[in-house]
Amino acid sequence: MAQTYLNQRKNSSERRRRLKICFRMFHVWVAPGSRLPAASRRIGKKNAPLQYWNNRYEAEDGYLFGREPNTFVTSQAHLFGPGTTVLAIADGEGRNGVFAARQGARVTSVDFSAPALKRARKLAAEYDVDITFEQGDVYEWRGTGDGYDIVLAIFIQFAPPAKRAALFDSIRRLVKPGGLVVMQGYRPEQIAYKTGGPPQIENMYTSELLRDAFAGFDIQHLEEYDRIIEEGSGHSGLSALIDMIARRPD
Repeated sequence: MAQTYLNQRKNSSERRRRLKICFRMFHVWVAPGSRLPAASRRIGKKNAPLQYWNNRYEAEDGYLFGREPNTFVTSQAHLFGPGTTVLAIADGEGRNGVFAARQGARVTSVDFSAPALKRARKLAAEYDVDITFEQGDVYEWRGTGDGYDIVLAIFIQFAPPAKRAALFDSIRRLVKPGGLVVMQGYRPEQIAYKTGGPPQIENMYTSELLRDAFAGFDIQHLEEYDRIIEEGSGHSGLSALIDMIARRPD
């Protein structure tokens, strides 16, 4: 067991090393104090998040966050029955959208990373489920139709506070009246654990923040807890979690 753990950490370190090389090759980050032409700075700033995530996915030999669905999502399997419409935002390599589709739901999976979507389509094909995959930026994606029975938002904490408000507004709009927001994220304590998620404490969630963000919704479930999770190399180890299920009023 100990040797297996050491091998896993060694492999994780190697993946991080390769990712750093990708950053340098593609110039995702600009060193403090350096200058680029104005047009290049604008293009770089706009495309940096997409290039960052493309690099992360491409640096992995397998699935960055694993092939298995999130544990909180599996605990809510009864919500994803036949005919239920589900929007999985920032669904990455598709593990959660595919799980919902396996329960019979009609799933739309949205992500802006082409490498992630390629793996998501492969996973859906392996499970022989039909999913509508759309490549789009969740800040700008408007959705189609009259909304969704469930909006699935799992670890979407790439959003800083300045953009989080608009993202939450979009989630509230995209869920149908009477529909549910199913969300899991990290709490501020996660910064010390360093087992996944962004290093910015301001991106973390608290119960108070989520209650304020979804004021007017019926908060049916809201829980803070610590648990060991193993979701590929992206989420691995003791984690400070927060779960929420909120119902939009009819």
